[in-house]
Amino acid sequence: MTQLPSDLLLDATDEVAIRQDLTLVALGKRPADRSLRVGRLLDVHSRTWLDDQEIVIRGRRIAWVGPAGTYSGEVGERFHEPSLSAVPGFGEVHKHIESSHLTPEWEAALVIPHGCTWTCEASHEFSNVDGPHNLEFWLTARRAGSPAKIFPLPGSAVPPTAYEWGGGHFGYAEQRAFLAQSLQVAGLDEVMDWPAVWNPENPSYGRLWGMIRATFEQRGVVEGHAAGMRGVDEINAFAAAGMASDHEAWTPDEVRDKLRRGLFMELRPHSLPDIVRAMLADGLGDWSQFALTTDDRSATDTLKLGATDHNVRLAIANGLAPEIAIQCVTLNPARHMRLTPWVGSVAPGRYADMVLLGDVDKLSIASVWADGREVARDGRYLAPVPKIDWPEWATQTVNIRRRLTASDFAIPASPGRATMQAAVLRPFHWADDFVTMELPVADGMVQRDPARNVTKYAIVDRFSGEGKVARMFWLGTGPRDADTALAASLGHDKHNIWVVGSSDAAMARAVNALNDIQGGWALVRGGELAATVTYEVGGLMSCRPAADLDRDMQALYAAGAGIDWMYEPTYSPRWWPGFPERLSFATLTCAPWRWVLVAPSPLAPEGFVNVATGQTHPIVW
Repeated sequence: MTQLPSDLLLDATDEVAIRQDLTLVALGKRPADRSLRVGRLLDVHSRTWLDDQEIVIRGRRIAWVGPAGTYSGEVGERFHEPSLSAVPGFGEVHKHIESSHLTPEWEAALVIPHGCTWTCEASHEFSNVDGPHNLEFWLTARRAGSPAKIFPLPGSAVPPTAYEWGGGHFGYAEQRAFLAQSLQVAGLDEVMDWPAVWNPENPSYGRLWGMIRATFEQRGVVEGHAAGMRGVDEINAFAAAGMASDHEAWTPDEVRDKLRRGLFMELRPHSLPDIVRAMLADGLGDWSQFALTTDDRSATDTLKLGATDHNVRLAIANGLAPEIAIQCVTLNPARHMRLTPWVGSVAPGRYADMVLLGDVDKLSIASVWADGREVARDGRYLAPVPKIDWPEWATQTVNIRRRLTASDFAIPASPGRATMQAAVLRPFHWADDFVTMELPVADGMVQRDPARNVTKYAIVDRFSGEGKVARMFWLGTGPRDADTALAASLGHDKHNIWVVGSSDAAMARAVNALNDIQGGWALVRGGELAATVTYEVGGLMSCRPAADLDRDMQALYAAGAGIDWMYEPTYSPRWWPGFPERLSFATLTCAPWRWVLVAPSPLAPEGFVNVATGQTHPIVW
């Protein structure tokens, strides 16, 4: 039998050889490796169910599809699932695998039993940690044999704004090289810094338009990020700039306005119910401009909710026909990302990735096939997980070559002052200006005010080795208990260390603990280290099973359960009382954020800057 390429990673030369072989297998002139016969098969192109169908497989690909018993060639192995209905393997049009906090090979073991066989990886998270190794990182698990297909998109937000810096910098040259290296690369990750796109005076204007140009040159897709964008003029400008999509729409009216300007709408679970119901009420018949997307979901939440299948069930529960909901995680995202030769349907030439359903309406998954073999059954992952010894460039990314002390977090007052005016931020602070408060001074230092829910928050640079610290006061978050602090090395999107605490010494101890374990979470309570969770790969992920990681996360939650966490409602409905895990997203600098705290930089020496205007301001005066 003809020896085929490994077909793990896409390569144009290999692709020709594979398709030459598939052509002859489809004609019955060469033998197939195996076939899968199913009770029903969903043709997602027409939303038609076909009874008693056979899927003929050669290598990792589909060679032939048609009525059972009519294939003219020889077949090595035959499998029959008469009671199950086959649909294509589910895909993610936009997802940060890093947010699972598992390395790709272990994330695959988590999500494939839920039907997810391919992902468009929005890679600006790891890119901001180690841009030069980013493509290598995302192809490693597949190269080692993982059945999950990852289509990485270089991050536009590397760095997220001109006021940030660190482990990666992508511009025209980097984007062009990234796209040219691999057919796996689908385009440009979400363009998030909208002020830098429209304003020629913005210091990131040239870099971003260079990346967009490189993407157009390679005929890639430019993904968008239009958070908070509601005005029709801005939406028109956004589409005119070449952005092809948005996954940040929260309301039906916003979706209507963006859809009418040609944007591909990627619906996330928190806004999906309202949007689906509204579109159905509108009588929308053509859902080809919609996909369902996960974006960010931790392994802990995936264990509770599910993966892509959760999104599909949620759409069905809110009235969307199962066949349309399945299109929204198969054919629609594959078309949008220009990946239909390989994924998105059960059709010749595509990877042999199928989800076998026992009950379509309930989306009950009995079996999952990927690369032409069964890889999950009844929720259990069957394939071997490749053993990957991640190199030092992936595991030694927290670079702070000193021990931090309480003095690193102290905020000096002007001489002789009993109080100082202070700039104060609050989580998810989508306002044109910051809060101003008068805070007390003791021993020459500006103090927290827990009676008014004011604590101290800091960003620590983890890239230069110097451990530069930007600190200020935040409102409505952090521990009220004495000598307590929480720190993490995942802080979207730059992923410096953030720390919030009731004492400077506790903050220093938490950051030092993260340096020791090379990233993750550290909780200090009463001056003592109470819990840690290790994210040893990039400071974002851990190389281990999801259940093992979840066990450590549950111990962290338990240690934090007895702490009195400050809380005030803010602009986001997803800011909740209790353990402030979502502070990982409060460090975002993309629109609609204005005033933010970043690690000290030449353009923002104290780290306090308005990313929409470039204005800086003292933290106390």
